[in-house]
Amino acid sequence: MLMQRNQAFDHAEVANEAITIGQQPLASVFRTAPTETVEAGKALCWEGDAVKHFFHVQQGVVRLHRIIGEGRRAVTGFHFAGDVIGAFLQDDFLFTAEAVTDCKVRRISRKSFHEEVVRSESLRPEYINLLCRETMAAHDQMVLLSKKNAEERLCSFIMTMANRRGTTQKGLLHIPMNRQDIADYLGMTIETVSRTISKLALRNVVASEGRHDLRILSFSRLQQLSGNADDFSAETCHRMSVH
Repeated sequence: MLMQRNQAFDHAEVANEAITIGQQPLASVFRTAPTETVEAGKALCWEGDAVKHFFHVQQGVVRLHRIIGEGRRAVTGFHFAGDVIGAFLQDDFLFTAEAVTDCKVRRISRKSFHEEVVRSESLRPEYINLLCRETMAAHDQMVLLSKKNAEERLCSFIMTMANRRGTTQKGLLHIPMNRQDIADYLGMTIETVSRTISKLALRNVVASEGRHDLRILSFSRLQQLSGNADDFSAETCHRMSVH
């Protein structure tokens, strides 16, 4: 079960970083760079700035957002310990990256990063894999916003957070971003986010415990409600027909 597979939240960020450094050589490119502390609410980079540095998140959570018409904010993603920020092919940042919590990051120049990738046979496929994962994440977000209803969006987000950050043995999940961040990421209003959490609580799927904690009461039900469950099983596929 998911609850058995995940690390306890208290150790999730440390474990995640250790796994990333051990399995993804891209993290080794940043090892000689000094660690910088970025306070919550401070920006690492701004939308439209030239990409001069790439960032590796050592600790904390970073949100990516863009400003659209009339000053509205659209959160396009969140990065956690072990993630690389900015390693795409465009010359300018497509987003502003801000610290959700107090963060520790390392940065290296774009030129140095690319030189290391070119020199290393092991780094080249890892860089391609990183770009592929970012493309897949963009596709997932497109489906989330264009095809899923409010309940499916929120359940998908909670499932993703549980997979990334882990839960305690009792299913307690700490969500460091506030509900406005979640609303801006899911294309919803903050009222809809709160209302949907309340509905899920009434159905014994999750229980809200404070501003930043959710207790997941049923992982299987949460997955079903996310709209990601695989309906094409051996037991059901014979009932389908193609016209």
